[in-house]
Amino acid sequence: MAAVRKVLIVGSGGREHALALRLLASAAVEEVIVAPGNAGTAAPPPALPYKRLRNGGQDAPLAIAKREGVDLVVVGPEGPLCDGLVDELTREGFLTYGPSKLAAELEGSKAFMKGFAVRHGIPTARHVVVGDGAATASDLEALVRSFEIPPVVKADGLCAGKGVVVAESHEEALAAAREMLSGQRFGDAGATVVLEERLVGEEASIHAICDGERYVVLPAAQDHKRIFDGDRGPNTGGMGTYAPAPVVTPQVMERFEREVMVPVMRGMAAEGRPFRGTLFAGVMVTPEGQAKLIEFNVRFGDPETQVLMATLDGDLTEALASAARGQLDPSALRASGHHAICIVLAAGGYPDTPRKGDVISGLAEATLDPAVQVIHAGTVLDAAGNVVTSGGRVLGVTASAPSLAKAHTLAYQAVAKVHFPGMQYRRDIAGRAGLSLGLVGGWGPAPNR
Repeated sequence: MAAVRKVLIVGSGGREHALALRLLASAAVEEVIVAPGNAGTAAPPPALPYKRLRNGGQDAPLAIAKREGVDLVVVGPEGPLCDGLVDELTREGFLTYGPSKLAAELEGSKAFMKGFAVRHGIPTARHVVVGDGAATASDLEALVRSFEIPPVVKADGLCAGKGVVVAESHEEALAAAREMLSGQRFGDAGATVVLEERLVGEEASIHAICDGERYVVLPAAQDHKRIFDGDRGPNTGGMGTYAPAPVVTPQVMERFEREVMVPVMRGMAAEGRPFRGTLFAGVMVTPEGQAKLIEFNVRFGDPETQVLMATLDGDLTEALASAARGQLDPSALRASGHHAICIVLAAGGYPDTPRKGDVISGLAEATLDPAVQVIHAGTVLDAAGNVVTSGGRVLGVTASAPSLAKAHTLAYQAVAKVHFPGMQYRRDIAGRAGLSLGLVGGWGPAPNR
C-alpha cells in the first residue's frame, strides 16, 4: 500500500490548522496543503523545517487535488461534506477522508438524525418536528406547551453551530421557533424546526474515526459554548475545550459505545449509507451515568480538535487513510495519557459583529514553551506580512501536560502574551473538571445545546 506523502486539507479554521500540524508529524508525510487556509497554515512551524506546509488558494478542492497530485484529501467543515464533496473527489479517484453526502445527513438534518436515533434505539431526548410535512406551524404553540419544561429549539439545517435556542420560557421557545420557521433567522436552514426535551447533566463531546464497519473512539472532551465566564451570554462556535473530560468515566464510555456507537454504525450500514469519517457525538451524561445523544456531527469539532491532537499517540495520517480505504486498524491510535486545554481568543464584537483587520502581537513569545501551540483560525496575512484578525474566533492557545492543572497554567500564561484590540476570552475553561480556577459564576447542570 503506497505511503501518503502529500495531503490536502479542505478548510480554513482552527480544526484544519491543528490537523495539519498533526499530519505533518507523520513520518511518511512530506507536505500538507490547506485550502483556503489561514495565516497559521501558510508556512511550516520552525520545529519541522524539513516539511512543507502551505495554503492552496481559493480554487475548488478538486482542481487543487488534480494540480497537486495529492495522496489523501481530508475534508474539514460540515458544509462541503453535506454538499457531497467526498463523493465528487472519490469519483475522480482521490482517497478522501470524510462521509458521503448521504452519511453526512446525520449532521445536515437534525430531523433526520433524531428520526434515525429513534429507529435504531439510540437514547436521546423526546422531540417533535415542525415543518417538512410533519406538524405544521399552526400546531406550534400547542406543541411547545406540550413540553413541561420549555423545549430546546433547533433549526433543522446547518447554522454554523448557532441554530439552537435553549429557551428559559415557553414564550421564548415559541418566539424562537416562529422566527426560524419564517426564514428571518436562518433562511432555508430553519424551514423545519425540531423541538426537543431539555436534558439535565453534563455535556461532553466524543469523537470516533470510522471506516464504515470499525471505529476507534478518541478521548472525550468538554467544550464551553457560551461567550462569557460561568456559562453566561449567547452561544458561540466554542470558546475553549479540554480533554480528557473526567465526566466520561470508563463506565460511561463503555455504555456509550454499546448504546450509541454500535447502533449508529450498524444502522447507517443497514440504511445504505455506511459511515466513513469522523463521527462526533454531542452527549449529555446524566446523573445515572448514561450518555444520551444530543446531536451527531460528521467531522472533527472545533475547538475539540486542538486538544484531541494533543492527547493522542499513533500515526494520524495512516489512521485517516486506512479509514478512508475501509480498512481501519482500531489500534492505530491511542490515548497518550496527557491532558490538554485550548483557550479560544475571540475578536471584539464576537459572536454578533466581530472586528477584523486588527494586528496580532506576541505569537512568538506565546510559543516559547514547546508544550504550547497557537492554533490559527480567523487570521490572514496583510500586505505587510502582519498576522491580522479575519473572523470571530481568532486563535486557539493550546497546551498539553501530564496533568490538567499544569496544562491550564501553561495555556493561560501563553494567553497573557498575545494581544490584539478587543481580544476576549474565557478565564474558566476546564472549570467543570474540578480545578480551583476562581470561576465567575457557578457550574450547575448544563442544558443541551
